[in-house]
Amino acid sequence: MLYVLIGEDAPNALDKRLAARGEHVARLQALQADGRLVLAGPCPAIDANDPGPAGFTGSVIVAEFASLAEAQAWADADPYTTTGVFARCTVKPFKKVFPQ
Repeated sequence: MLYVLIGEDAPNALDKRLAARGEHVARLQALQADGRLVLAGPCPAIDANDPGPAGFTGSVIVAEFASLAEAQAWADADPYTTTGVFARCTVKPFKKVFPQ
């Protein structure tokens, strides 16, 4: 089943985000290699693709996991969670409708 992971950045987390990005991206690449990643990306803090020092407000990931517990465990082990980039990360079941 698909799950959406919605991470909300802690205040002033840009430096932590940049430091943890490599390991975070490697985990996403592993999901992609397994054919389980639907989409992933950050939410810029301003209306720009490259927000510069304004940073990001969080990230969204939609991926396939065997269960809600597995999706939550993946989110809990992610470097953005373990290093304090995310103040919180919500994990919910997700039903993709469009595009088909």
